[in-house]
Amino acid sequence: MGVLIVIPARFASVRYPGKALVPLTGATGQKKSLIHRSWEAAQAVSGIDRVVVATDDDRIRSAAEGFGADVVMTSSTCRNGTERCAEALEALGGGYDIVLNLQGDAPLTPPWFVEALIDALNAHPVAEMATPVLRCDGRALGGFLDDRRAERVGGTTAVFGAEGKALYFSKEVIPHISNSLWDDTQATPVFHHVGVYAYRPSALAAYARWTPGPLEQLEGLEQLRFLERDHPVQCVEVDARGRQFWELNNPEDVPRIERILRECGMD
Repeated sequence: MGVLIVIPARFASVRYPGKALVPLTGATGQKKSLIHRSWEAAQAVSGIDRVVVATDDDRIRSAAEGFGADVVMTSSTCRNGTERCAEALEALGGGYDIVLNLQGDAPLTPPWFVEALIDALNAHPVAEMATPVLRCDGRALGGFLDDRRAERVGGTTAVFGAEGKALYFSKEVIPHISNSLWDDTQATPVFHHVGVYAYRPSALAAYARWTPGPLEQLEGLEQLRFLERDHPVQCVEVDARGRQFWELNNPEDVPRIERILRECGMD
């Protein structure tokens, strides 16, 4: 079984242009770009046959090749990372049983999050795609609520049924929490959707043929295209094992991510 990780990255991010090349300082004071740290996160995953950066920008290509990454150039017409992964797989000529999308703004993704998705697809042969969800503690929930109060687009939350089938994903905090006074370490009913996806190649190819639906366009969340087409998304609950997780969505996220890098002792 061949497993491919694609790291989609673009320079023209709507919320944070050029964020793929933003330097992030680690525990020892070493600066590495966001795309470099995301590539290192992918390299830490076991059971992977190949990791590639997929981009349409020569600046990102040059930076990625500079730290030793394989790069696949994709078109500027890709509307999101899933479309870019589909185009990258086609450019590579296929040949993989599972394709993983580790988004270029998620350098704090622990390897076991990604490995859990591979295990989920192996355990459920009929599943077309899977994505991890992480139960928020009070500290993480506080970050979500702070972002919404400040009218910043923060992380994504997910709600799902008893068998893990996704019901909805939103940039709002769902389900509604009437009392935000949670202890930092207390488990909450809110699940943070981690921006990693595992696809069967057939699901990835189908996605690229579909047009975006209204919910995807309103929320700006690519995975909603599957739900709007009645294709189930399997949510896989993962354990952070004490590690804080956050994506880089806004300039305000840089110090937050650098703090987590220091706390985790990551260079």
